[in-house]
Amino acid sequence: MTAPKTNPFKAASLTGLLVATMLSASVTLSITQAFAEDVTEDQIVRALAGPKKPLTRGLSMAPQAEAAPAANPEQDKFLQSIRGRSTRSLSTAEREEIAAVAKTKPNIDLEITFDYNSANISQKSMPSVQALGRALTSPDLKGSTFVVAGHTDAAGGDAYNQDLSERRADSIKRYLVEKFGIAGADLVTVGYGKSKLKDPSQPLAEVNRRVQVVNMQSKTAAAK
Repeated sequence: MTAPKTNPFKAASLTGLLVATMLSASVTLSITQAFAEDVTEDQIVRALAGPKKPLTRGLSMAPQAEAAPAANPEQDKFLQSIRGRSTRSLSTAEREEIAAVAKTKPNIDLEITFDYNSANISQKSMPSVQALGRALTSPDLKGSTFVVAGHTDAAGGDAYNQDLSERRADSIKRYLVEKFGIAGADLVTVGYGKSKLKDPSQPLAEVNRRVQVVNMQSKTAAAK
């Protein structure tokens, strides 16, 4: 029995169509993923000003109480003591106290990544940094005091990573002050080196090279 003949031109056309379809799907998927990972101004405002709400992939927010917490004079006193301080002047005890207070405040963990072994903001993270700048100058947040915490991955020694995380926090603060006119005193910068990895199971992963932003004090409280 003779096998049916295959039309080479038809086969080539089908192959070309299949390849084109696969490429198109790949491009569409890449675009969808890219936009899904971008953080928006509105998402940042909602995270820093209100209770927890669903956010897109790449963001995490600590659980928030529905009601605003009662005023804490000791926390307010501590906050006033660190406003305007340079990043390097904070002691280990002060850094840990900031981290403890931050757990009770509205915060958002932005995957603002940096070039390897550098305090230079990565180009792919620039949209998130710009969204952060717009959010912090919005009516809902403008005038609050924010902590900008820098983190590194686990590569290198403790002292090196501590210095690098401080420079990364300073880099974000400098950008926000220069590009968005945010008052420097409203941004408290702190570095944690590699001591608080976002993904301990992958200590060298890019996701660990990030910045966390915390709304430490509302503009109403700050005005008192």
